[in-house]
Amino acid sequence: MKGAAMRERLLILFIIMLATAFFGEMKVNPVGGSFRFSLGIAAFFFGLLWFSSVPVLLTGFFTGTFIFGFRVGMDVFFAYRPYMESVAAHLPSAFYYFSFTVLFYLLRARSYREFPLWLGLIGASIDFVSNVVEIQVRQYFTDFPPITWQSFLMLLFFGVLRSFFAVGLYNSFSIRQLRAVGEVRQQELERLRMINTELYEEAFYLRKSMTHLEEITRESYQLYRRLLTSDHAESPTALTIAENVHEVKKDSQRMLAGISKLINQEGLAPQLPIKELCELVARANQKYAEMLGKDIRIEWSCNVNLSTSQIYALLSVLNNLVANAVEAIPASGRIELNVKLIDRHLVFSVLDSGPGIPLEEQEWVFQPGYTTKYDEQGNASTGIGLTHARGIVQSLQGSLRILPDQKQMTHLEVQIPTDQLLGKEGV
Repeated sequence: MKGAAMRERLLILFIIMLATAFFGEMKVNPVGGSFRFSLGIAAFFFGLLWFSSVPVLLTGFFTGTFIFGFRVGMDVFFAYRPYMESVAAHLPSAFYYFSFTVLFYLLRARSYREFPLWLGLIGASIDFVSNVVEIQVRQYFTDFPPITWQSFLMLLFFGVLRSFFAVGLYNSFSIRQLRAVGEVRQQELERLRMINTELYEEAFYLRKSMTHLEEITRESYQLYRRLLTSDHAESPTALTIAENVHEVKKDSQRMLAGISKLINQEGLAPQLPIKELCELVARANQKYAEMLGKDIRIEWSCNVNLSTSQIYALLSVLNNLVANAVEAIPASGRIELNVKLIDRHLVFSVLDSGPGIPLEEQEWVFQPGYTTKYDEQGNASTGIGLTHARGIVQSLQGSLRILPDQKQMTHLEVQIPTDQLLGKEGV
């Protein structure tokens, strides 16, 4: 791991040196001679800000030395000037990068990355002072002219220009990175909510099964007492059944506790606006339709400014209804998800342009095992989706029903009292 980190730092250092040298050739010489204003320092400044893993002083030393060697090599290779003259012309540039790096380090410029204005002013000041240092070194090695007021203002102008250019570029990249991280985080939260929704369904019916197990345990034990009173030979068998059912119930309780812990994951908001919940359902099922190769347009509307803590219950119900609509539409069509607040009830309407549900079958669709959906091999679906949905809605003291077709679209409606949506999520 240490070797990989070292190789990564060396690669970043090499990139900074190359970028600085390349952009350093995009230059102007407003005061004549070898003194130049280039974009090289903007690239160097940006590199120091963006790549916080590289050490500042070491980066400045290697970059200044590389720039000096690069420019001297260019002069010698293209025969621009003699070697010693080239050394005298470009050695002051190395001092510019040395002084820039030292000032950058002493002023702790990286600590101001969250304050763009201050960072820009610090960068401009460092640039200006470093230019002055370079000019002083040039005057020592050559007959470079002294600094005038015009030169002073020019140094200041270019310092501000290059500094704020680098800071602006850094902020632009940072914002894009934050947005990308935010999108990934949002997708991760949506994935967790969908997983939790499936777990909620399983927990809901596991709890329901535990109620039946409790009744079976009690009835088995009562049967054992009756058989024992009558000296029946099968009384030990009845007791064994009661004990085994009791053990199954205990195992179910442990499973329910584990599922509850998974559902209540940290990082997920305890409440979610109904609008965001509808958007999540629409987006997830739009992807589901695309996965099935269907051209389905899912539209949703919600004018209710209400948040709910029953996130997984509602997600489970709405996902079942909308996913059923997606599966019912043969190749292309439209699905609507509408939410309204009517007389202290939240009303969800799911409409689809599929083939519809025959009137004689509408009383059967909520029965466990009833299905009209088959896969490519002819295997029937489980037929428990709508049963699950109705069970969850009824646990919230609501209703799920099929309404007469609207606009020749299949119409399912869910009504839930608003006070039930504000209660604590249960599993």
